[in-house]
Amino acid sequence: MNVTKDSVTNTEVTLTISMDPNDEEPFLNRSFRRIANRVRIPGFRPGKAPRSVVESHLGREALVHEALEFMIPESLDQVLKDEDIQAFMEPQLEVLDMAPVSYKALVPLEPVVELGEFQSIRLEREPVEVTDEQVNKVLEDLRFEAAPWEPVERPLAFGDLVTMNVKGTIESEEVIDDNGIDFIPQLDNDLPFPGFSVYLEGMTEGQSKEFTLNVPDDYPQENYAGKECRFDVEVLALKEKNLADLDDEFAKGVREGFESMEALTDHVRQRLNDEGEAAETRRLEQSSLEELKKLAKIEASELVYQRELDMMYEERERSLRNQRMDMELYLSYVGQTEEELREQMKPQAEERLNTMLVLRKLANVENIEIEESDVETEIDNLISSTGGESEAAMKQALNTENAKESIRSSLMNRKIMARLVELVQGQAPADPAAEAMTDSETEAGNEPEEESSPAEKAT
Repeated sequence: MNVTKDSVTNTEVTLTISMDPNDEEPFLNRSFRRIANRVRIPGFRPGKAPRSVVESHLGREALVHEALEFMIPESLDQVLKDEDIQAFMEPQLEVLDMAPVSYKALVPLEPVVELGEFQSIRLEREPVEVTDEQVNKVLEDLRFEAAPWEPVERPLAFGDLVTMNVKGTIESEEVIDDNGIDFIPQLDNDLPFPGFSVYLEGMTEGQSKEFTLNVPDDYPQENYAGKECRFDVEVLALKEKNLADLDDEFAKGVREGFESMEALTDHVRQRLNDEGEAAETRRLEQSSLEELKKLAKIEASELVYQRELDMMYEERERSLRNQRMDMELYLSYVGQTEEELREQMKPQAEERLNTMLVLRKLANVENIEIEESDVETEIDNLISSTGGESEAAMKQALNTENAKESIRSSLMNRKIMARLVELVQGQAPADPAAEAMTDSETEAGNEPEEESSPAEKAT
């Protein structure tokens, strides 16, 4: 093979590879064997015609076309090994000629990522405070949730459960015709249109009322926006929540049951504190990541960013298919072309890729790894949390290679973020080996060559 390096940068290499007849021959023999079993040649049983006959019958170009499927990737793999080139992802290929075969390969290299003085980032964890008002709000929600609906003989009030018949007409068109529906009027409930609940207040069982509401100008169905809707409402029944007293008896009936109101209150306060701590951790993680990315310098092949955009576009397509909608219908609905949607998604794709590269680099510098035992422990935890008859099925699903890789990626991401939070709070000094490497980089005045990292899948 004749290999020419057309261009070499820090982030990509462009190669032109020309095959000679001796290089092509083994691949053409393989393509002949595949084709011979599919074609019918007079006088020969399938797969029995010699290559000369098959080539004469179909033409050499047919053998070459068949061989390209494995000729190019296998020959390129050999070239990359011979030239000691580590591809970051699948190269971009372009066939230049068929006789003999020659092609161009744009090979993206490992992106160059410099984290800068990330050890100097300092962020404080905000204290979590749980107020009595927050605790009382949860207790009142539990009280409301547990209370039964009971019939009431009085005018309707906000928060009641009303059973009613509703008809709505816009310009002689009946747009609402619901009988016996249940509805909870609230001052902030804008359904079906703003102000509907207000007109219900004070109505009594058996009463009917007619009133008119304006449809909002920004209503999604434009043919109704800005018009008037005439309502005819009949109240069939009214119910209210029979709220229990917040005492020990109430506490015993809440979910798993509590010995006393004090125990329930302590549980609620602890839960709110745990939720607050978790929210603060997420905030600190996000803030730390943003600060890390501000310091980072990233140099990557444009092809790497293009592939990330392609991946995001395919993810959107899969998501739409899960909602029983194809991309063409979606684009018509949002009023965009494919090119416009891709352009809109481009900043997100760049941001996602940059985040992955920065976290990957941090994992490398901090020597963060995920052991196979970590993955197995996580699988056991996931299985034990399900229980019941689904345990066996879940175990089978989680022990596939794809599932394990997803779990490994999730664990790596959590471990990296936990380390980053430690760093920005000045906790847990960096791994000595990482410090030594950082010192040597400072003395040398440049970054060392990037090595493959287990954080490759971190996102």
